[in-house]
Amino acid sequence: MEKQLSFQNSLEIVATVIAMAALLGVFQTFVIGKHFIIPTMLLFLCVLFGNLARYGFQGRVWAKQTLFWVFFLIAWHIFFALFWAKKYREVLGDSFEYVFGGIVVVLVFLLFNYARKNGIFHPAGGHSS
Repeated sequence: MEKQLSFQNSLEIVATVIAMAALLGVFQTFVIGKHFIIPTMLLFLCVLFGNLARYGFQGRVWAKQTLFWVFFLIAWHIFFALFWAKKYREVLGDSFEYVFGGIVVVLVFLLFNYARKNGIFHPAGGHSS
């Protein structure tokens, strides 16, 4: 269990949380909300992040590299939202910069350590131990 809770598997943990949240979203929109179209996109997120987390925990290099690049793009998306997002700024008010800035800082920290621990930029392409 201690090996699972490390920087080597940090993005797998975040992907698992996203998959579980998407699963709860599917349940809420399909069963409780009686919607039938919206749950398919949430189910897509659940299956995508769930499988990436599963294979990442198994140590599959392709899953670890995919997780790194997906979260890299998410971090950039949130960083740019700091400057141009209107909707979230309206919803969060004065705390918008703190929330989104904090998320960016945490994601960059996780990405840096994840890449270092998993050898994402290693010449062997992450195939090192």
